[in-house]
Amino acid sequence: MKKSIGIIGGMGPLATADLFEKIIHATDAARDQDFPHVIVDCNTDIPDRTAAILSGGEDPVPQLVRSAHALERAGAQVLAMPCNTAHWFYDELCRHTDLPVLHMLRLTADSLEREGIGTVGLLATDGTIRTGIYETLLADRGIKVVKPDAVGQRRVMSAIYDGVKAGNLAAIDIPALRQTLDAMLEQGAERFVLGCTELPIVFSQCALAYSVADPTQILAEAAVAFAGYPVKKLY
Repeated sequence: MKKSIGIIGGMGPLATADLFEKIIHATDAARDQDFPHVIVDCNTDIPDRTAAILSGGEDPVPQLVRSAHALERAGAQVLAMPCNTAHWFYDELCRHTDLPVLHMLRLTADSLEREGIGTVGLLATDGTIRTGIYETLLADRGIKVVKPDAVGQRRVMSAIYDGVKAGNLAAIDIPALRQTLDAMLEQGAERFVLGCTELPIVFSQCALAYSVADPTQILAEAAVAFAGYPVKKLY
């Protein structure tokens, strides 16, 4: 039985659109009617997740739950949340909805384990880094994690916030970002985990040709499969 996919979006809007587009591209379809029914709530009222984690900012859970309920009322039967940092609040969200919520970070860790990756370079928001959620999931699968140094982490955050979220990719210091990535390769990173949903946009738009694990792509394929549609592997 086919299921409708609900996207808890707005974190940020471009990352939401990126997941929707990847769901379409990940579906092995020949006509409009072969694609899954996708319902998107681009809820830009959801407070910043990193601020909530690091500095006691407004709790995003009420708005996450609001979106989940709105999507359920609209007919969604499975939920996807294209924001890595928001998964720190995953358990609390699940307590407020009866719908299954796909866990993007676990799916990513499982994918890396299947591929036999031993060491990854983690690129993520300060909030995701602080929680250690990726490190825990990856360590459970025997995967080591390399993170940027303090300067490199500021470069990653700038690419996310000053670049994609601000709609200004020209603000990204691409040579400096490459320096950070190359330094992580020297520390043994075999693949970069794009642990913020803005980062796949950075890598594609800025022509950063590194080996990556794209959680948005992994989530898209999982959503298509869970909804009962054939998956067209692109990567």
